[in-house]
Amino acid sequence: MLDWQKDKRWSDGLLPEIKQILGLHLIGEPPMEEDAERNTDLIVLRMEAVRIGCRIRRHQYLERYHDEFTIRAGRPSGAKTELTKIIEGWGDYFFYGFASEDGTRLAAWTLGDMRVFRHAYAVKLLNTRPGKAPGVSKNNLDGSSSFAVFRWDEFPPEFIVGWMRPQHLRSAA
Repeated sequence: MLDWQKDKRWSDGLLPEIKQILGLHLIGEPPMEEDAERNTDLIVLRMEAVRIGCRIRRHQYLERYHDEFTIRAGRPSGAKTELTKIIEGWGDYFFYGFASEDGTRLAAWTLGDMRVFRHAYAVKLLNTRPGKAPGVSKNNLDGSSSFAVFRWDEFPPEFIVGWMRPQHLRSAA
């Protein structure tokens, strides 16, 4: 089995917890009129597909990288990356988390609004010297891909829809 398949299977084990978190942030309580006139106790604000990209990192990276997030930006093969897909308009939200020490639950996470990200990215692109993309470029040690590294606080406050950090890291979010 390829390493990425093993990592994908591991991170997919955290999807039930991620879905619970997303429900708390993407499903709301409607106005009283909705309940009284339309039999509505909960409401999802959009009826079309809502696309959510998820990235989970291992616990060993939490302490050092809790204030930043990475998006795959390049592959030697030239295959389309997550950053390209985001810039093309795909993805409504971005869930970025860190696993617990035993890898069975989440220790920290942030949910970002990709519309806000795309707008801020475009503004950064206009204000960055030609030929240089926003973010800090970082290569995987195995040479399989490169990432753009961003800090959460580089973006407008409305980018972050929700977050959870361990108590000792909360001042940084």
